[in-house]
Amino acid sequence: MMQPSRVKYRKQHRGRRTGPATSGNEVTFGEFGLQAMGNAWLDARQLEAARRAITHHVRRGGKVWIRVFPDKPVTSKPAETRMGSGKGAHDRWVAVVHAGRMLFELAGVREDIAREAMHRAGQKLPIPTRVIGREEGGA
Repeated sequence: MMQPSRVKYRKQHRGRRTGPATSGNEVTFGEFGLQAMGNAWLDARQLEAARRAITHHVRRGGKVWIRVFPDKPVTSKPAETRMGSGKGAHDRWVAVVHAGRMLFELAGVREDIAREAMHRAGQKLPIPTRVIGREEGGA
């Protein structure tokens, strides 16, 4: 799973998830991309499941770019714990994703295979996604 090698601070504020993505919202590296249509925190496990779905479907062909990285630490307190006594311990890493953000890109495979692979990856994620090509654009 993806996680940063080191961070400056162990715990972060939650922040805001509203608004569209202002950068990283176009197909830049590959020929086809999987674009997020909603705002969410994507867990490192979810990103890994989507990546594995893509690589499994294209069968060692093509090149895959992962355009997001889980660099935000999320904390949680144990179950059945009373309120107070500080913030919980580190639980998982998430990537903050805004609507319009490109999640994955793929190149070097036929269009039908690429679209099906991206569709399968989208099924692993908790937000609605769409598959777009380089010439289609659309943010």
